[in-house]
Amino acid sequence: MNRLNALLAPIAVFLVANPAFAQEGSTKEHYGMYAIAAALAIGLAAIGGTLGQGRAAAAALEGIARNPSASDKVFTPFILGLALIESLVLMAFLVAAGFLGPIGK
Repeated sequence: MNRLNALLAPIAVFLVANPAFAQEGSTKEHYGMYAIAAALAIGLAAIGGTLGQGRAAAAALEGIARNPSASDKVFTPFILGLALIESLVLMAFLVAAGFLGPIGK
């Protein structure tokens, strides 16, 4: 995870620093940056959500395999966890749509 953060931190700095120092009235030049930021936001959220759901499913199935009688007790928290993970991905989608809002204007 530290390697991923070390890779993504400079990318985030480059995406944020350039529009921050732009002169007033020149936001039309940075629509491409908004599109890249939106693509990165939804892409990273989808990857993270997929990895989280995969680990949750693996842990739930391993717990059921070790103790089949506990499947009823494991199933409800498993579904709740999957719903919470998916809600984070949907929140990232809304953030990405917010980035794309200035492009449509």
